Amino acid sequence: MSRILFHLRIINALIFRDMMVRFGRSNLGFIWTFLEPMILCTGVMFIWSLIKEPIIHGIPVIAFVLTGYMPLTLWRHLINPMIRISRNNVGLLYHERLSHAHIMIARCVLEFFSTTLALILIYFVTASTGIIEPLVSPSLVLAAWLLAGWFSAALAFIISIGSEYWEPAERFIQPAMYLQLPVSGCFFMVDWVPAPEQRLLLLNPTVHFYEMFRGGFFGEAVVTHFSPSYLIAWCLAGTAIAAAGVYRVRDRIAIS
Repeated sequence: MSRILFHLRIINALIFRDMMVRFGRSNLGFIWTFLEPMILCTGVMFIWSLIKEPIIHGIPVIAFVLTGYMPLTLWRHLINPMIRISRNNVGLLYHERLSHAHIMIARCVLEFFSTTLALILIYFVTASTGIIEPLVSPSLVLAAWLLAGWFSAALAFIISIGSEYWEPAERFIQPAMYLQLPVSGCFFMVDWVPAPEQRLLLLNPTVHFYEMFRGGFFGEAVVTHFSPSYLIAWCLAGTAIAAAGVYRVRDRIAIS
């Protein structure tokens, strides 16, 4: 137990350090950790409400954007900061008890909770004002959000490790993320496409957490296609790959 508390204290200290480095010591700095994703999502919702029909396939456009853009924000916020994060924080590794795993976990925790807080605030504002309907299944929304965070964090660790072993990787990550967007599930629902394409789309694990997330929001008002077990299998595989490589990165940085 004492060892777990020791690691938690390190991660907690690194989270506060990241917040001070990124946003300064003012109170607004802390607020900005969740205000930034909230502003971006609100802006996208407003723009879509102006340029799109108010109802898309029976779903209010603002609710559709919310259920697509917030998981996308979580995905991006967890992955983007992890590119070469160990090398960018190499000075911290001179502390013998601090490892790059602490640095990675601290950043993922910070990004996950700040994006989660942004989602909660946006939801309560829009639901309390009648802009969107209340959640049909909060437990399904929570499960989808946690699985999205788990999958994104595991992938973020793998990307971080890969970017340390092969420097040009960081130049391909952003284009790859943009190319993945059209098939990610963010801008469509599986039931909207023909059956042969549905089977192909469902091979992509991100489609499952978008469908699951929207299923929790809209319930029987939409037809969803997702498999929690398939998504969990991807999460476990990603975690195993990350765990296998994460403790070798420090030696790689030291050699270079």
